[in-house]
Amino acid sequence: MRYWLMKTEPDVFSIDDLARVKIEPWTGVRNYQARNFMRDGMGTGDGVLFYHSSCEVPGVAGIAEVASAAYPDPTQFERKSEYYDEKSTREEPRWMLVDVAFKRKLKRTITLAELKEQTRLDGFALLQRGNRLSVLPVTKAQWDCILALE
Repeated sequence: MRYWLMKTEPDVFSIDDLARVKIEPWTGVRNYQARNFMRDGMGTGDGVLFYHSSCEVPGVAGIAEVASAAYPDPTQFERKSEYYDEKSTREEPRWMLVDVAFKRKLKRTITLAELKEQTRLDGFALLQRGNRLSVLPVTKAQWDCILALE
C-alpha cells in the first residue's frame, strides 16, 4: 500500500462533493509527473489525503482511497472540455486518471500552516518551495504524522 496527497480546489470539487458521489474519476490532470504518479505508482486501495488548495484555508480535509487502476482520462478527447488535448488519441492517450473513493471527512481541516510547523514533515513534497503538483507521494511516516494532528 502506498500513500498520496491529491489537491483540489474546494469550489470546484470538495471533500463534501466526494462524500456525496462516493467515487469520482480524477480528471483534468495535465502535468506529466502527476500523471506518472497516477499511471505508474498508484494502486487500488492506496490511501489519499484529500487536500483543499487555492482557498482561504488550504489543508487536508479528508481521506480517500484509490479505487481503480489508471485508465485514459476521457476529457482529453472531448473537444468542448477545458482539458481537451488535440495531440492525444484514443490509440495513444497522453493523460491518465484513477477513480478516487470517499473514506471519511476529517474532524477538522489540518491546515497548511500546521503542516509547515511539523519538523517531522521536513522533506515532505507539499512543503517544498515551488512545488505545485496536484498529486504527490506521501510516506507512511508523513501519513501518520499528518493524521495524528487531527
